[in-house]
Amino acid sequence: MKLSIAFSVLMAGQAVAFMPNAPKGVQTSMELVSGSKGTGEGWIDPSAPVNSAESLKLTLEKSLEGSNFQKRLSLLGSTGSIGTQTLDIVDACPDNFVVDALSAGTNAELMAEQVLKYKPKIATLATPEAATELKERLKAAGCDQMPEILHGDDGILAASTIDTADTVVTGIVGAAGLKPTIEAIKLKKDIALANKETLISGGPVINPLVEEYGINMLPADSEHSAIFQCLQGVPEGGLRRVILTASGGAFRDLSKDELFQMCKDDPRAVQAKATTHPNWDMGAKITLDSATMMNKGLEVIEAHYLFGASYDDIDVVIHPQSIVHSMVETQDTSCIAQMGWADMRLPLVYSVSWPHRLKMPYRPLDLAEVSKMTFMAPDYEKYPCIQLAYEAGRAGGTMTAVLNAANEAANEMFREDVGLGFLDIPKLIESAMEAHKDDHKTSDVTLDDILSCDEWARQHVVEKSKTLMNQVLV
Repeated sequence: MKLSIAFSVLMAGQAVAFMPNAPKGVQTSMELVSGSKGTGEGWIDPSAPVNSAESLKLTLEKSLEGSNFQKRLSLLGSTGSIGTQTLDIVDACPDNFVVDALSAGTNAELMAEQVLKYKPKIATLATPEAATELKERLKAAGCDQMPEILHGDDGILAASTIDTADTVVTGIVGAAGLKPTIEAIKLKKDIALANKETLISGGPVINPLVEEYGINMLPADSEHSAIFQCLQGVPEGGLRRVILTASGGAFRDLSKDELFQMCKDDPRAVQAKATTHPNWDMGAKITLDSATMMNKGLEVIEAHYLFGASYDDIDVVIHPQSIVHSMVETQDTSCIAQMGWADMRLPLVYSVSWPHRLKMPYRPLDLAEVSKMTFMAPDYEKYPCIQLAYEAGRAGGTMTAVLNAANEAANEMFREDVGLGFLDIPKLIESAMEAHKDDHKTSDVTLDDILSCDEWARQHVVEKSKTLMNQVLV
């Protein structure tokens, strides 16, 4: 079978292949290359350990320790997709990981199974009823190492700050991950960041704390892990551009006109399709974010805070096969890509084992089986959420918190089937951003500012949605 790959990996090549604005077959000058203006403006200090002499020294030092390490984990969101897959990694590498704390929502049954297997010191659930059920289940099962059982926000904080854990895996969805992440950072715990909203909403607060306390912010989602892996060994000043790949979500095979017509003619079918991902097995919220491509917009903002790149130097390209998980372009125009099957365990294992490479029982990538990989520019009219995210990121300050909260609220309402249309999601987000302009804060942003904007944006979406929901889906 002939292998057709649309780019060069670890080899110099013309970056024009990824440029949506570049004429086909024409070599472009630096000033014409979208996302690679080369001005150096808008870059910030990264929260991930990259792009500096200090991070290179740290990576080498840890690498030389060998793979006989042991990390103690606190796992937030243990019963969700991130949590269960992290525990799969613990099962595969029992000598390398110990679970000290588990935190989840209301799934007491699965939490009980996890407690019996991993024997954490703390187990916490969202509600007192769920915590009581957990306690009863453990007693009925004859649990001989009963953990401290907690609930609510205090429980999550207890799990994230448990003294014995050195790494906190933040697998809970939304802005709920912000406070426990901050408290863990203050105790100098490394963060395996699976909750992208932590940096999207809280970047102005989180990044200074990462620098102050000297912890490692280690990306656990596919795209940012790919970028992080590509940057291993890249010297300070060597990064020119970040290229985020996107599957295209549930509607990638529809044109803009076809999607808009489908929203008009059959909103029920749109709702069903929007909550099913063609490539990845993810939670409901993230799956819908993929359909609107807000997930990619959010990842642009997260990439800015993680790797320091300006918004002019972060590009998005649709790659339907989801084999290339993202790329970086270095100053000499070489593109470095990270590839693998669509398996969330791959970025998760690197986030908790960095910089080591553990032997895992996963299916190796077979490029001959893949055969063909394709790339295309996103349609910003079809996916307005991407552009909204760029606008919020460039505005900075509290605007990204408003974007994130408005999206969470609109996303949840759409999934709850209250009559909100698919195309209403970006309308509500844009409305919140526009209404926030008078109160927009760009300097000296505090956690209280972020939480206040988060609450306000959610309320705005609820009120504004009443004018859009003229009829319930039938």
